[in-house]
Amino acid sequence: MKHTVVSALTGIVAAVGLTIASAAVTPAAAAGGAHRPVEQWWSFAGPFGTYDRAQLQRGFKVFKEVCAGCHGLQFVAFRNLGEPGGPEFSEAEVKAIAAEYTVVDGPDAEGEMFEREAKPADLWPSPFANVEAAAAANGGAAPPDFSLLAKARAVERGFPWFVLDWFTTYQEAGPDYIYALLTGYEEAPDGVEVGDGLYYNPYFLGGTAIAMAPPIDDEMVDYTDGTPMTLEHYARDVTAFMMWAAEPKLEERKRIGMATMLYVLAFAGLLFVAKKKVWSDVDH
Repeated sequence: MKHTVVSALTGIVAAVGLTIASAAVTPAAAAGGAHRPVEQWWSFAGPFGTYDRAQLQRGFKVFKEVCAGCHGLQFVAFRNLGEPGGPEFSEAEVKAIAAEYTVVDGPDAEGEMFEREAKPADLWPSPFANVEAAAAANGGAAPPDFSLLAKARAVERGFPWFVLDWFTTYQEAGPDYIYALLTGYEEAPDGVEVGDGLYYNPYFLGGTAIAMAPPIDDEMVDYTDGTPMTLEHYARDVTAFMMWAAEPKLEERKRIGMATMLYVLAFAGLLFVAKKKVWSDVDH
């Protein structure tokens, strides 16, 4: 009986070890055959992570000049760009950014809708009137809104990674995926056919052929702070901006979480001391 139990346990351990080894050497994720994105370093990662203000401002510039022509930002208002924890543009800068756009308002006294200059309180205007118009202008596929994309898009991490993530507090699968996608365009390898109007990208979750053309390249956006104007920096900056758009209260959440953990630990310590004091004179 003892030998049988030991054999069974040995078999389970061997199976688990084989699974971990297989997962560790497999370069591709299960979803759609997409490659597993390489984990990047982000300033907002970890329990003490914060956003890099300069990076968010550069990322906004990339979004505004490159991405905003196709992608919306429907849950972000202009005034959010100046709030603590974000790009923190000045009030004058926020007003100037909003003034570059027009929004539909109304109805007026005659029941008609009208256009006016955007104000800081307005939400970011969509580049298209509706989803159907967006799809018609982009070959039948409407470009996704950027507001929550950094939280909604991520390659699923199988065993043992999702277990390790509990201990490492890894929550950056979405940004890692977006960065990999933006920098992952390449020529299709021999034997792989890509349809007309599609582009080969081994990191794309929907397969290896994506309808979006490579959106950005070196020297496309002028940086004035000395940051190299390369595809990698553009991709990293706009990804960080998208992460802020998806979770603008990230820094506040982490501060509250850390304060809560410290409170719980202190309270647990007080309870332990109180318990020892109360029961110290009781004969066990």
